Amino acid sequence: MRILETQNLTREFGGVIAVNDVSFKVEEGLVTGLIGPNGAGKTTLFNQITGMDKPTSGKVIFDGKDITGLPAWKISRLGIARTFQNIRLYRELTAVENVMLGLHFKVGSDPFRHRFLQSLRSYVFASGENKELYGKAMEWLGFFDIADSAQELARNLPYGTQRELEIARALSAEPKLLFLDEPAAGMNPAETAHLMSVIDKIRSLGVTVVLIEHDMKLVMNICDQITVLNFGMKIAEGTPNAIKTNRDVIEAYLGREEDF
Repeated sequence: MRILETQNLTREFGGVIAVNDVSFKVEEGLVTGLIGPNGAGKTTLFNQITGMDKPTSGKVIFDGKDITGLPAWKISRLGIARTFQNIRLYRELTAVENVMLGLHFKVGSDPFRHRFLQSLRSYVFASGENKELYGKAMEWLGFFDIADSAQELARNLPYGTQRELEIARALSAEPKLLFLDEPAAGMNPAETAHLMSVIDKIRSLGVTVVLIEHDMKLVMNICDQITVLNFGMKIAEGTPNAIKTNRDVIEAYLGREEDF
């Protein structure tokens, strides 16, 4: 079942066409890779889908609904979460506090909790809610095997742990669809191997994953489907085996000497 698709999506910046008439699809329950050279339009496409920017033309359909041009917070509450190329943690908060922020965002999706009178809730109620959120946050840290770092400030964590903490925060909102923008960037081989196991665990939760990644060993081993962009245009899509033998993809991106 198709959970997301773009229809002829285009984004122009002045005279530059960053995304050019791209029709992109994501099947529910799969891991989909989005690859291509630097500047191919991959992150721009993510931004159009997740509400960080608005397309010039075309549509974004998520779970049967047209979400084109909606703000990021509305798209998030519909069930799409994402991470970024550059880590965006609250560096002066602890690991568990970062995940609790993601949980607070999900709690805030309940309309009742938006009412003004909710600001007058008793300290006891608020304290109880925070204990519940703390427990859930610890569960997510445990899911990533980083619960031992719960009380560490985010800025003091190893780089790979910071990457996984950002994913944990995104997942805490319980999305249907998770976008990961270069999750393995800057990771060493051991951290990348652990990330692959984490993505498998995420899929086992029933979360659909789309990732941008330059580590082709990771992409070819973890993705079910791959879409390739070049100069803002889609040049190929298919299974990993089909992509790594596609002549256009080899010429544009993979090269002839890559060993997967």
